Amino acid sequence: MNQLLVSHFFAACKGGSFLGFPTWYKYLPCNGGVPALTNINDIWLIVAAITEILLRVAGLVAVIMVIYGGIQYITSQGEPDKTTKARSTIINSLTGLTIAILAASLVAFVAGRFH
Repeated sequence: MNQLLVSHFFAACKGGSFLGFPTWYKYLPCNGGVPALTNINDIWLIVAAITEILLRVAGLVAVIMVIYGGIQYITSQGEPDKTTKARSTIINSLTGLTIAILAASLVAFVAGRFH
């Protein structure tokens, strides 16, 4: 009965994501369709999955900030100080997006090697 409850809670080991975000147990080994902690080092795999989730959220926030900077730029009406602020917002957001993408890729690569 407990195994049945756990398997329904985790919604199977191989599937399931919310809005394309990975699950926190993405890199854990499966034991009968249920993610299992086989040793103490598996904690690092959970940390890697949570880090990847947070980096993807940071990327999403960066995209939203690029859109916000674009709206600022459009509504600046040619005023130099507002245009400069909008450009700065866009450039900083694109830098953050690049860093988030590279970091998430690195985390996925490293955690995939240990998986």
